[in-house]
Amino acid sequence: MANIKEAYAASAPLTLALESLAASSTIVAGRESTAVSNTTNLYLDYLVAGKITTGTTPTAGVVEVWAYASLEDTPTYPDVLDGTDSAETFTSRDILTQSLALMCIINTDSTSNRTYWFRVYSIASIFSRGAGSLFVPKNWGVFVTHNTVAALNATAANHAIWHTGVYLTSV
Repeated sequence: MANIKEAYAASAPLTLALESLAASSTIVAGRESTAVSNTTNLYLDYLVAGKITTGTTPTAGVVEVWAYASLEDTPTYPDVLDGTDSAETFTSRDILTQSLALMCIINTDSTSNRTYWFRVYSIASIFSRGAGSLFVPKNWGVFVTHNTVAALNATAANHAIWHTGVYLTSV
């Protein structure tokens, strides 16, 4: 009889250019990642973690990382999102908070070029709160916004958000 165990795909970076991302005093402007499609691999979950580096002379503030999902098969995404790595500004803060799922809030200080790491988050858990069973959207991605006054660090390598697919295997 085979044992069923959890297994992990190779980690990969999200396509998301955070270098020099401008601050948003109202925390509605930011950048979305290219959506990850789960229609082929059918992973049971994705683990997401990363690092974001503030720029020069920031003020104390927050960096917010939100998860988004396709709303139907086309796929259509909430408000201004289109599933591609691009700068976006939500119509309002209310629309952002009602249509995306908060992954994490990173509290920042006024230290220039400080890297802030965030722990591993489960995409299935983020989208299944209170649903009774876990599920991963067909297409999902992240949206990052911040209010640190200064643009984020200009070096691409100082920012990364990785995802790792989770599946079951027979051993």
